[in-house]
Amino acid sequence: MSLLPEIESFLLCPTPLAWIEQALQHPEILLIDHANCEKKAAGTALTLLFRHVDKEDLQYKLSRLAREELRHFEQVAELMKKRGVVYRPLSASHYAQRLHAHIRKNEPGRLVDTLIVGAYIEARSCERFHRLAPFLDEELGRFYISLLASEARHYQDYLGMARQYAGESIDARVAFFAEVERQAILTPDAEFRFHSGVAA
Repeated sequence: MSLLPEIESFLLCPTPLAWIEQALQHPEILLIDHANCEKKAAGTALTLLFRHVDKEDLQYKLSRLAREELRHFEQVAELMKKRGVVYRPLSASHYAQRLHAHIRKNEPGRLVDTLIVGAYIEARSCERFHRLAPFLDEELGRFYISLLASEARHYQDYLGMARQYAGESIDARVAFFAEVERQAILTPDAEFRFHSGVAA
């Protein structure tokens, strides 16, 4: 399955090959942190559900998204159990923090920026599944390819809601976060994580 061209253009840089090589060297951390990312994605969606109860379309889309992310978590956990990978605490990568640091404090800018950041996280996840899949064993590669459609839809939903609730053009904010996201991916990180830059 090919990556959506719009995701290729939405992200300003591809995942570096060096990160893929690190992922192959740390298969257990890859799975554990992937599971963590699915739980965090569900948590973000639920937080927005409680914060914006007046927005019907947002309620529907994020309820669905949260269910899908939790199902993905369950699928990763099943794979981990099958492979003898023990779930253990991992420190978070700096990726999301680097993006969240630039979210505006006041509404509606806070919501719009949070949705744009959500779109970038989902788009990058989709891109990483796509890049990784050819290098993985058949079972895991097939699983990652199976996630592409839902991750791409999540990206589209987040971006669509950002446009819907902004009340004005979001092009400048999207361009701003595109550069922040690019820097987050290309900044060296001390530890390998699913969304980390290339480990130093």
